[in-house]
Amino acid sequence: MMKQYIRFDWAMRHLLRCADGYDVLEGLLATLLNEPVRMCGMWEAEDDPEDEYDKLDRMDMLVENSKGEQMLVEVQNNNEHVYYQRHLFGVSKLVTACVNRRSGYEHINRIYCINLVFFTFYYHPKADVYRGTTELRSDDGDVLNIFPFQFSLPHVSIDNPLLPEYYILVASRFSQKPQSSFEEWAYYLNTGCIPEKVTAPGLAQAKNMLSIDRMSKSDQKAYYSHLDNMIILRSNIFTGRFEGRFEGCLSALRKTVRKMKTKGMDVQTIREVTGLSSEEFSDL
Repeated sequence: MMKQYIRFDWAMRHLLRCADGYDVLEGLLATLLNEPVRMCGMWEAEDDPEDEYDKLDRMDMLVENSKGEQMLVEVQNNNEHVYYQRHLFGVSKLVTACVNRRSGYEHINRIYCINLVFFTFYYHPKADVYRGTTELRSDDGDVLNIFPFQFSLPHVSIDNPLLPEYYILVASRFSQKPQSSFEEWAYYLNTGCIPEKVTAPGLAQAKNMLSIDRMSKSDQKAYYSHLDNMIILRSNIFTGRFEGRFEGCLSALRKTVRKMKTKGMDVQTIREVTGLSSEEFSDL
């Protein structure tokens, strides 16, 4: 049985924002982007009025890739409420903060928005990671490329058209034995477990840094309280869905009974067709 470690959603809020956690974050980003990156630091916008919960729920990082290009990377630990609107809003804030700080559109960095999804989708995705980019196309399929004069601007190249790139990691989906670096990360994100022998960059450092045994008693208490709250939240979500489906079925049954009455069907026949008892029929 694999040893359990501090879950990434908790570590992201409380442990990985300092320099000691950069090796772990660099490993995750390198695995996802398929190229080595170096953390330059956290990106904190000036005069940003976001509330404390929003700050804990996402990380904005300035990183440098193997070509020496600097990129802004936002990692969001999203919940289910207004999910797509939330990560669109997060990227918009990051772009705006970049312009406000540097006073010029030409200084906007390439932005990667990485969304870690720990909830269950309404539909069942077939993959563990989804990537979205923006292309400008005509109706006949012609792709509009960057104008050549824009290559003189900072952060812009033929391989870097500057428009945001989105990644969605469906961490809740992956639970099988990992066979690759990406699968090792996906398995940890979903289960909190790390294999004894790991090849993925950053996970060896995560094993040292994110051991539950290294936490103080007070931190352990807070961490286990967080896990309990996640279970309660998940239960509330499922309960809400069940109640919503039940109300939907009940509403449909009421409509069916009303239609049967307008067709002149008697009460006994309606009860036989719908399977309702006399008390249930009266409640409708």
